[in-house]
Amino acid sequence: MAKILVVDDEPAILSLIRSALAADQHLVTVMSDPAQVRRIDLGAYDLIMLDVMMPGVDGFTLCREIRSAVDCPILFVTAKTLESDLMYGLGLGADDYIVKPFGIGALRARIQAHLRREGRERRKVLYLEQVRFNLSGKELFVQENKVPLTKSEYEICEFLARSRGQVFSKEHIYEAIFGYNGESDSSTITEHIKNIRAKLGKCGVDAIETIWGIGYKWKL
Repeated sequence: MAKILVVDDEPAILSLIRSALAADQHLVTVMSDPAQVRRIDLGAYDLIMLDVMMPGVDGFTLCREIRSAVDCPILFVTAKTLESDLMYGLGLGADDYIVKPFGIGALRARIQAHLRREGRERRKVLYLEQVRFNLSGKELFVQENKVPLTKSEYEICEFLARSRGQVFSKEHIYEAIFGYNGESDSSTITEHIKNIRAKLGKCGVDAIETIWGIGYKWKL
């Protein structure tokens, strides 16, 4: 059971999502006014879902405002299908997105995948040259400097690092990280890796190599 916050200006969507997730015994809080989110304790939630197109405060703006205050997964629910829009959202710190219209089964599977990922137990430390993974805390350090990765960015790094030198396709990485057995969205992985490279690059580290036409590998 998890505590989930859903913000959407469409009452029908809120009702649908609440009913679907309540079937999995989750405690779902719904809000139709995005401005209200600024006045609640976001740390109480295990996962947050934001509609992108809302009046007043859109989902992109809200994600940007709250990302530094929470470390739980943030998922966009959106009718936007342009890759540039979706990639922009991921660049703000979101972990994933669900495109409207969506099936109830796919919605529940996607949510469960993110919650399972949050609950995985890690107890070790992984060292790869100047990079250190705190597996129990889901943190990555370059020497003693913590790299500010999102949950999804960290998971991609750990997945690749655990099998360093091995090449994985975007689809394989997506399935391994998100655990969703439906249609993979390789553009999600592309944007996350772009963000990872930018953050690691600020620390002087070039860890992920693109193998053109195949995928990516951890090369340290």
